[in-house]
Amino acid sequence: QVQLVESGGGLVQAGDSLRLSCAASGRSSSIYNYGMAWFRQAPGKGREFVAAINWIGEKTFYADSVKGRFTISKVAAELTVYLQMNSLKPEDTAVYYCARRSRQFGVLDSRSYEYDVWGQGTQVTVSS
Repeated sequence: QVQLVESGGGLVQAGDSLRLSCAASGRSSSIYNYGMAWFRQAPGKGREFVAAINWIGEKTFYADSVKGRFTISKVAAELTVYLQMNSLKPEDTAVYYCARRSRQFGVLDSRSYEYDVWGQGTQVTVSS
């Protein structure tokens, strides 16, 4: 069974940076063949796609709202996905979730229903 654990959230000021981590555990074949993504959910709002990456290859995919400010990356040997967040804005305040796509070898996907394993989330708060 795959488990995802996020860390790295916190309270920062607008313009600051944070790096989130998502550590995956479980059978490697249940991890490496699947895409990974970050989503976020602000109070009173639905879950929003942030960025996605595959373990194999270098392709990434970003929401327009974070493009140019956030960078998703991975260290396959550590089974860890990162989200580097720069130039943070108050509207980036949310709980950030890491997720594993439900289908193997698929294209990078922004739809939350395409992901079946989720972490517990880490809170990011950006003050103005």
